[in-house]
Order: sequence, then C-alpha cells, then structure tokens
Amino acid sequence: MSSRIKIIDENSAKGIRKLLLKLFKKQYGGFIPSVMRLLLVDLKIGRPAGNLYKYLNLKKNSPISRMQKEMIATVVNGAIGGAP
Repeated sequence: MSSRIKIIDENSAKGIRKLLLKLFKKQYGGFIPSVMRLLLVDLKIGRPAGNLYKYLNLKKNSPISRMQKEMIATVVNGAIGGAP
C-alpha cells in the first residue's frame, strides 16, 4: 500500500534534498524524523514548519505536553502510512 501523502525517500532523493537528509540524519543520530521527510517535498514550507516542529517537540520547555506530542505523532504517522 502506498502512502497518499508524498514523502522524500532517502534512497531516491537528489540535489539539495539529499544533502538535507544527510544533515538531518547526522543531527538526529542516524534517524530522520518522518515529519522532516514530509516537509522536504516543498522546500518553501520546510524551514518554517521545521522550526515549528523543533519548537513544539524538541524545546526543553515545550508549550505542549508529552501526551499531546504523542497524539500529534500518531496522526502524522498514520497520515503518511507509517508503521504503528
């Protein structure tokens, strides 16, 4: 089953997207968050949305709770056809 939302695949990425995936992989310890692969589809929204992701999910004093982060992750993962 293919996902209905386009994401950038690490193996088929080219140009700036390939470079960004390598940087993200290094930054996140060998893991590329699904949301980053999703945002790389349209580079015009990638940076602002990526900053929002970092603010909400990676900031020590995030304005959303751990439970809210998990709920968001579940919805996004399901939307892109990710594993449970």
